[in-house]
Amino acid sequence: MKTPYWFIHKTLMSFILWPISVLYYWISRMVFNVRKMRGYESRRPVICVGNILAGGVGKTPIVRTIATFLDAPVVMRGYKGKKNTNNIGDEASMLSRAGLIVHTGDRKSNVMLLDKQKNQKTPIVMDDGLQNPTVKKNISLIVFDESIGYGNGFLLPAGPLREPKTHAANADAIIIIKSKTPRKNFTIPAGVPVFYATNQTISPYDENEKIVAFAGIGYPKKFFKCLTNVVATRAFGDHYQYTADDIKKLQELAARHGAKLVTTEKDWVRLPENVRDEIKYARLDTVIENDFWDWLKEKIK
Repeated sequence: MKTPYWFIHKTLMSFILWPISVLYYWISRMVFNVRKMRGYESRRPVICVGNILAGGVGKTPIVRTIATFLDAPVVMRGYKGKKNTNNIGDEASMLSRAGLIVHTGDRKSNVMLLDKQKNQKTPIVMDDGLQNPTVKKNISLIVFDESIGYGNGFLLPAGPLREPKTHAANADAIIIIKSKTPRKNFTIPAGVPVFYATNQTISPYDENEKIVAFAGIGYPKKFFKCLTNVVATRAFGDHYQYTADDIKKLQELAARHGAKLVTTEKDWVRLPENVRDEIKYARLDTVIENDFWDWLKEKIK
């Protein structure tokens, strides 16, 4: 599914859907409170890295950076993973390629499994799950993209928010991914530690090479803007599963422009294996400011 236009801008559609968003919120809170009664507390510190928006803010690279720093296993749902095909999902595949141990599926079951490992005291990093109370978190981190902020400020489905923006005050800390075009009127609740991260997208080609960029992520335009000499773009729905026909059309588009195809690493792991050698991805490097690591080490203690 592509991110609806009204998630970012207040339109007639967002106001039409607003009553449904109110109903959605109260139902979700009732479900949350029921599930909270069965919350499991791990013997190992659980660090949850999540967001209050429905995807697209750049959370997974932050998870990768933190888990690598702590040499910690990652627990995640594994979006669109399929047991019968050994497909663990694109985000999980991306983290595994970084050398991390990733457990997909039911978060509570996987945390309980990790608790059974003897002589293991390293933290467990949970990718997403702020809205899942079945596992108690020791540290909750909320990630924002400075260029998106709170979107249009409305709850799902009228906007991108999973919960009211005031709930950001419940986090132990907030990580904001900096942008050259920050969202206006994007403010963080007072009293919550805020740390900044920077993303650098590194193209596999030099700046003189013409490229056709494609992506199936929450906000594809963010990716396109990070590249140079882009002659054409194609946006797909978030977590889109590419077919042979899709690849053929993309190759024909690139051929017409005399260009190379480039995508994100998250998209690259969803490509058919027989084309991964000829289609390259742009690497995303994420750096979190040093003060965060000092804060995190003290918080774990």
